[in-house]
This record gives sequence, structure tokens and C-alpha cells, in this order.
Amino acid sequence: MQKCWALLLLLATVLKADLRLDRKEIRTPAPMPPGSLLIVGFLGAWEHWDNDKRSVRKVALDLRRKQLPGVYVETAGNHDRKTVRKFILEALDQNRNRRLDAAEKQSVEFICYGQSFGGAACVQLASELKKQGIPVRLTIQVDSVGRGDDWIPSNVSRALNLYQHDPGPIQGEGRIKAMDPARTTILGNVRFTYLFRTVDMSDYPWISRRMGVSHWKMDNDPVVWKSVEAAILAEIAAWSAGRAIASAK
Repeated sequence: MQKCWALLLLLATVLKADLRLDRKEIRTPAPMPPGSLLIVGFLGAWEHWDNDKRSVRKVALDLRRKQLPGVYVETAGNHDRKTVRKFILEALDQNRNRRLDAAEKQSVEFICYGQSFGGAACVQLASELKKQGIPVRLTIQVDSVGRGDDWIPSNVSRALNLYQHDPGPIQGEGRIKAMDPARTTILGNVRFTYLFRTVDMSDYPWISRRMGVSHWKMDNDPVVWKSVEAAILAEIAAWSAGRAIASAK
């Protein structure tokens, strides 16, 4: 019965196909200033790209409020990956000639994080950027669901995976691996559990609150999202330090 309700809820969200991200809704300038950093968060299911009741968006808004120099933050639905990829190519195209040279591919750096299908979208986006020779500093997956989301491409420097395997219809990817361990560091595969744990689900639809699925509890767990934001801030600090050293030369 629980699986039937989960499938019905998934079908209801899939019907919201009009919620796609439009290019004009991306606030980050293109081309981006050389030496800047773009952070993209992908929401799960067919959530609206700017649903501020979902944790991916909450983290993005908190990062924006910090007004970190040179840092730009956007969110998208996992189904908006093509739009995000096209924007990234536009953001790198410093001379606007629609071709990226080697220097342009290194002119801006990237971090990607996502929940559920959004976690898989991060890995898929990184794989697509690898084909273009574009590096990614960090990917973070939260209870990632999707084909091929366990193998991290070699253009990603660091990757972190948070997941749960509680009984239920949806379980996240339990172990991510580096395609090239010499180039990619797996920061961890961190397991959470929600058995006998209460999580505030007031921002979720009533049917989700009644079902108590751990996959959705994880999306509302403040401990998980504080960990995600801490990992992003640590990467920003490393990027900022490298930027300062480069400008001092």
C-alpha cells in the first residue's frame, strides 16, 4: 500500500511539467566574471526550481544571503539539466564567439549538489561537462536516485554522498565510486537512518507526512542540510584561498 501511494504521488508531481526553469530566470550573468564560482542545486522529483520549502532551495538562499564575493548560486529542477548545461557553456564563453578555448573552460569553477533525482542530475551534468573538458570542484548527492549516479566522472575533484537505506519504497545510492581515483576524492558515503526518529515535515504535502517515508524525511532533516552547506562552504573557502594566491602572483 505504501508503494502504491508513493507511485501516485510521483505521478502527481510528474504532471507538473509546466514548472521548468526558463533561461531568463537565471540571475547569474553570462559570461560570468573570470575567476568566479557557480553553485547549482538540483531539486528532486518534479519540484519547481524555486520551491523555497525544499531544502535544496533553502541552502541556496542561505548561501546567497552570505553575499560571498565572486560566488553565484542557482537552483533548478532535475529535469532542467539541459538548460543549466547550456547556461554553463554561455557563462564560460568570455569572448561570446560560441566556442570555448582551453582558457575559457578554466575561467569559472563549479559546485553541484542535489537531492533524489537531483543528486543523479549532478552526476549526469558532470559527465556532460567532462565531454566538454570542463572541470567540477565538488558534487554532493543527497539520497540520490537515478541511473549511473554511483560513478563519479574524472573531471570532478571531490564528491560526497549522503543517503538512507531504511525499509521503504525509495532508497538512495549507497556507495559512489570514482572513475579515476587519482583525480577524484570521495569524501564519504554517509548513511543516515530515520527509524524511530521524528523529523519536522510541515513543509511537505499532507500525504507525505502521513506516509513517513525516510526518503522524504531526509529531505527535511536539518542535520543533513547543515552537513551539505558545511561541505559547500569548506569548498568555497578552498576556492577563495586559491583565488587569493593566484591574484597575489
